[in-house]
This record gives sequence, structure tokens and C-alpha cells, in this order.
Amino acid sequence: MKSRKLLIALLILCLTALFAGCSDKKAAEIYETAKFEELQNNKEQALQLYERIIVAYPSSEYAVKAKERANELRKK
Repeated sequence: MKSRKLLIALLILCLTALFAGCSDKKAAEIYETAKFEELQNNKEQALQLYERIIVAYPSSEYAVKAKERANELRKK
């Protein structure tokens, strides 16, 4: 019984780590697209993408970066 609970806990931990890695990758892709939109002077599109990161991936390192970039764009 204990070994089964341990196995289930390990499985959940592995799946969580797997999905967390995927979400960081997706957040990174969206962030890079937003940066590209900024370079193309598409401020509104960049802001939408940054907001998407902030909402969809709040615990990602890219959420912090996205907040900073969004704030800078709003000042302009």
C-alpha cells in the first residue's frame, strides 16, 4: 500500500515537472514573439502577447519580464 502511494506521488511529481517545463517553453516563445512585435512597432499586439503570458503563465520567469515590458510600453 505504501509503495503504491509512493509510486503515485512520484508519477504526479514527474508529470508536474514535465508540464512546468512545457509551459516555460511556451511562455518563452510568446515572449520572443512579443519582442519581435515591439521591434516592428506593433505596440498593441506586443501588449496583448505580454498580457497573455502574465495571465496564462503567472509563475513563469517570463511573466516577470512581460510585466516589465508591458509597463514600459504603456509609458510610451
